[in-house]
Amino acid sequence: MCALESTSVAFEPGTLSLIMGPSGSGKTTLLSLLGCLLSPDEGSVFIDGTAVHRLTESVRAAIRREKISFIFQAFRLFHSLSAIDNVALGLQLREQPCPDRMQIARDLLAQFGLERKLNREPNELSPGEKQRVAVARALIGNPQFVLADEPTASLDAEAARNICRILRNEVDQNGRTVVVVTHDSEWQRFADRTVTLSRGQVAKYVELATV
Repeated sequence: MCALESTSVAFEPGTLSLIMGPSGSGKTTLLSLLGCLLSPDEGSVFIDGTAVHRLTESVRAAIRREKISFIFQAFRLFHSLSAIDNVALGLQLREQPCPDRMQIARDLLAQFGLERKLNREPNELSPGEKQRVAVARALIGNPQFVLADEPTASLDAEAARNICRILRNEVDQNGRTVVVVTHDSEWQRFADRTVTLSRGQVAKYVELATV
């Protein structure tokens, strides 16, 4: 991963921001810092007003469980579990006791148009359906922050736009803060701002007019 140097950037609550730039520019490093997966050698990282760079790994892990969700390009679904079980697992991973977790997972998948695919395993789903399941798993438990690493790179144009709309709606309807690392310019139609990195530094910061 590329090191970040002299970089200062803020992601406001209730916004969808893009991190763009060529390979090796520091995008993954920045996302890992925001997700409490890395600590900076110098400088500071604040999550919801908390200086997370000063915390122990166990406390950072607790913040990840309680406040942050990740969406990945490769979906990272459990192949032996059904769609509904993959989503319900999100609450277990957050260590949130919830007797209604299966109903919550069912309702969430229905919102994404997957009510007829609840019991399908990942190998029975299209790439777009897999990504919707992955997004649903990330959203269960109502995280404040959703960090997505190339979430539409392996999808066709229609499926990719669907994911863009879903995450835009999460910002508008639920006030989540969404940060997306992407090379896909289609995301700019749905984002509030774009942060472009180059060689570990912010090369451009652009406010966008969303649809």
